[in-house]
Amino acid sequence: MGDPLRLYGLNALVLNAAGGICEAIARTLVKHGATVLAIDTKNSGVEQHYSAVKGITGKSAVLVDPERLPKIIDEAASELGRIDILIIDFPLHPDAPIDQVDDKLEFLLRTRATLTKAVYDTALPYLQKSPQGRIISIGLLRSCFTRNGAAASEYAQQDLAEMTQALAAEAGEFAITVNYIQPGAVMTPESREVFRKDHGLRDYCIRGSAARRLGEPVDIAKVALFLASDDAVFVSGTGLAVDGGRTLPG
Repeated sequence: MGDPLRLYGLNALVLNAAGGICEAIARTLVKHGATVLAIDTKNSGVEQHYSAVKGITGKSAVLVDPERLPKIIDEAASELGRIDILIIDFPLHPDAPIDQVDDKLEFLLRTRATLTKAVYDTALPYLQKSPQGRIISIGLLRSCFTRNGAAASEYAQQDLAEMTQALAAEAGEFAITVNYIQPGAVMTPESREVFRKDHGLRDYCIRGSAARRLGEPVDIAKVALFLASDDAVFVSGTGLAVDGGRTLPG
C-alpha cells in the first residue's frame, strides 16, 4: 500500500476529469506512476487545466452522447497505446436535488446506464490486453438528492450495483475487475453550488456522517487508487461506500 509507484507503467483513462472527484483521481493515479488521459467536456477547460501537469494529458470531448463515445474511447486507446485503468463518470448532476424515485431519476439512471455500456463495450477489447484491467464507476453524489431523498439515493446506488455486477460477470474471464465507488456528501464544485443554495441540506449531510464532516474529492481518490492497484486483484462486482459512515438514512 505504501509504494509511491504502484501504478508504474499503467495507463489510465479518466472521464469527467476537469474537476471534483475525477480530477482528484487523475492526480492521485499519476502521483503513483500511471500515465493519465483526462477527458471532459469542451467548456470544462480540461486541456489547459492539465497543461502543466506531468503525466496527465487533458482532452475535450462530448461525454453525454452514446453515439460519439465509441470514437472517443478508440482515440483515447490509440493515444495511450493501451488502457489499463478506466474511470467512468459523466456530467449528469441534476438541475435540482431529487426528492423521490420519479421519472426524472429514472431518466438519469437510464442515461447513465446507456453511456456506461457504450464506454464499457468499446473499452473492453483494449482492457483485455492489459496485465491489470480495472474499471471503476463513480456513483451519484449525495447532493444530487434532497434531505428527503434517502430512498431515491439508495435506489440509484442499487441500480449502479446491479449494473456493476453484470459487467463484472462478463469481464471476469479476462481478468478485468469492475467495481464502483459510492460517494457520500463530497465537496465538489457541483455540491458546493447546491449547498450554497440549501444550507439545510449541507447540515443534514454533515449530521448524517459519522465523521461529522463533508467529504473531499481526495477521500474518493484514495479508494480509487486501491481498486486500480494490484491490491484489489480479487475484488470485483462490488461497491465501496465512501461517506464517512452513516448515522442517518441515505
